[in-house]
Amino acid sequence: MARYTRAEAREWARENLVGVVNCTIPSFTGDLRNINEKAIRHDTRLAIEHGFMGTLGVSEVAIQLPEYLDFLNIVKDEAGDRFLLVHHASWSTLEQNIEAVKGAEEAGAELVLLSYPPNFYPESEQEIHDYTKAVCDATNLGVMLFPMYLWGFSPRIHPSDIPVRLIRRLIDDCPNIVAIKAEGGFPGIQSVIECHRHFGDEVVISMPIEGELIPLSQIMPIQFSATSDHEYYGPMIPRAFHLLREGKYDEAADIYWQLHPARKIKAGLAPALHGGAFINRQAWKFQGWLQGYNGGPLRQPTQRIHDAQMTALRKGLIDAGLEPSMDPFREFFMGRNPA
Repeated sequence: MARYTRAEAREWARENLVGVVNCTIPSFTGDLRNINEKAIRHDTRLAIEHGFMGTLGVSEVAIQLPEYLDFLNIVKDEAGDRFLLVHHASWSTLEQNIEAVKGAEEAGAELVLLSYPPNFYPESEQEIHDYTKAVCDATNLGVMLFPMYLWGFSPRIHPSDIPVRLIRRLIDDCPNIVAIKAEGGFPGIQSVIECHRHFGDEVVISMPIEGELIPLSQIMPIQFSATSDHEYYGPMIPRAFHLLREGKYDEAADIYWQLHPARKIKAGLAPALHGGAFINRQAWKFQGWLQGYNGGPLRQPTQRIHDAQMTALRKGLIDAGLEPSMDPFREFFMGRNPA
């Protein structure tokens, strides 16, 4: 269970949400009938080795809720208390999300990343408020609010996706909102600056985009980078984060520029890989595989990744002076721990 009470959630977050959180995508057996425990444990151990302080247990794949909760239990059992387990509140309905967050709390998750269902079509700020509050009220866990274009709230609700005035109401009405993943109006940095200015003394402001985390941290305090596909760069983003925390800005800037070739290739591929306002988890799983993570098959329906995209992503890491896996691409689709 969480190491804090609902009343202590914000104080706990300010003290403990310090570091970089990656994403762990569930791995499955070769016949896709079950989750692959050995592979999940492998990915958890490697994330800890790479310096991540926690991971998001990704739910935006073809997985049933009981399997997902088993997946969270495996991550928690492997990592224990040395690793922050983040629940991905991305299910099809409010009712499913309430059931899922209760199960995640029992599984040992200590933070919730709040998403909104694809069929949720609010036409007022009040509807977003009510949905968000219903999920927050259903759990004692700290919740990370997530303004983002993926939900389709802009421009119908507000160009920033979740406007400051609504965030203010939610922070006042939901004492277990402890953090904001500030990507409103993506791409751009206005959301993180605005959230820091308005709410930085109350909740933790997360900047998950490493290409903005490194430069912004040189001029404003950022204690948390969660959640993103940082595993594409292996241990480099946790390394840069620690340099930033120590005030070693020139060394962190060196890492920024070192990674820039890979960053540019990844950004260039994004429109093709992540169409339909949906993150291509197959591509993220491949990015991790390049750095030693399990990879492995995902169930239908899943987006695809093709040879040209895989070649480009690997070349980006080579151009950045890193050493990605040179194994044949076919092995990605089997995984490093086949079962």
